[in-house]
Amino acid sequence: MVLDVRELHELQIASVTANGFMLMAIPMGTIPARLAELDPDQPIACLCHHGGRSMQVANFLQSRGFEHLANIAGGIHAWSAELDPRIARY
Repeated sequence: MVLDVRELHELQIASVTANGFMLMAIPMGTIPARLAELDPDQPIACLCHHGGRSMQVANFLQSRGFEHLANIAGGIHAWSAELDPRIARY
């Protein structure tokens, strides 16, 4: 699953389309309150704008017992540059 931790206004500018994976958007600041929505046994790849916030979320989830985590280095910016140039860069 890709966990997009960007804010709503960022999602409105640029978003990935789930294609062969699940996608969930939970802003970074609301992760602690919404932790029960995430399955600690499911692999989660965290995504943000450039990779900083998503790394913090991955570290937070790891501290809460999640084991199958990854950070999408470069974030949505890199995703646009390397995988899908139709995604706007901001």
